[in-house]
Amino acid sequence: MARFKQFKQPDNNDSSHRWLVSYADYMTLMFALFVVMYAMAIIEEEKFSVLSDTISHVFKSNDKFVKADGSGVSGEGVLNSNEPNVDSNLHGISIVNEEKGPELVDGRGELNNLTQKYLGQPLDSLEEELKTAISDELESGQARLEKDMNWLTIELSSSLLFASGSAVATERARDVLQALLPILNSNRNYLRVRGYTDDLPINNEVFRSNWHLSVARATEVLVWLEYLGVISARMAIEGYGQYSPFSDNDTEQGRQQNRKVVIAISKYALPENDVAQPQNATAKNTELQIEKFKQQTQRDDTLKVIQLPNGGIRITTREQEQQ
Repeated sequence: MARFKQFKQPDNNDSSHRWLVSYADYMTLMFALFVVMYAMAIIEEEKFSVLSDTISHVFKSNDKFVKADGSGVSGEGVLNSNEPNVDSNLHGISIVNEEKGPELVDGRGELNNLTQKYLGQPLDSLEEELKTAISDELESGQARLEKDMNWLTIELSSSLLFASGSAVATERARDVLQALLPILNSNRNYLRVRGYTDDLPINNEVFRSNWHLSVARATEVLVWLEYLGVISARMAIEGYGQYSPFSDNDTEQGRQQNRKVVIAISKYALPENDVAQPQNATAKNTELQIEKFKQQTQRDDTLKVIQLPNGGIRITTREQEQQ
């Protein structure tokens, strides 16, 4: 009788090993957890504190919350208030009106004396207006406009504003400042009037150095702007003498480029509640103020011989010396 050998059928069911997949995932996660915990244990405490403070500041919300109808109630509602938690309120007609802005580190001069910074009129719009106002000077090369993220500068050649070695504004300078006046008075942006000279030494009875000359020329421009109605609190004087050249002083062309007065317009502005616009800045009185100031600033630059008490003489161009 033949015997039939029973063959054992192979077990193709692999379900009994599927737990290894979940176990491997679990071990991977545990390994990652311990790596993170180990990294946090050996990290420098100071750096971790900085990171923690940064994360807390990012996720820190205002105490106010906004209801669905927009009213603010403390401790209620779902949405946080969209009012930024900043040290100062920024205003003006800037496109990005919530921008606080970095500290002024680019360009000459900083507004580091300000505890609060308010955005003024955008520099782009002012640049377009200035291009129209002084188009002739820009084409002739006697004026130049430069703009960066913080400043819009109007570079005016000294030959356009003053005679050689003088700080008395010429008629042409007064015409240029008069053309700039409507634009400068249309906003409250801070102004810095900066004076520059070449490196040729100067030492006379009026100016003992290029420092004195650069400051005197910047002061002359600022006083004109102030009298014509620009708010005094917006402006400041900076004198750089020969120590901040725009070009090489080895050539006459380079020295000519270094002799200039720059009116720098900041992107920050004087707050509206600080100082009111002076009365003489109105359009009605501007022409009268210009004529009056011209008469007061007319100076006779001819040489005058003054007798001194000890028998000597002094030759000068200054009116106040003639007694």
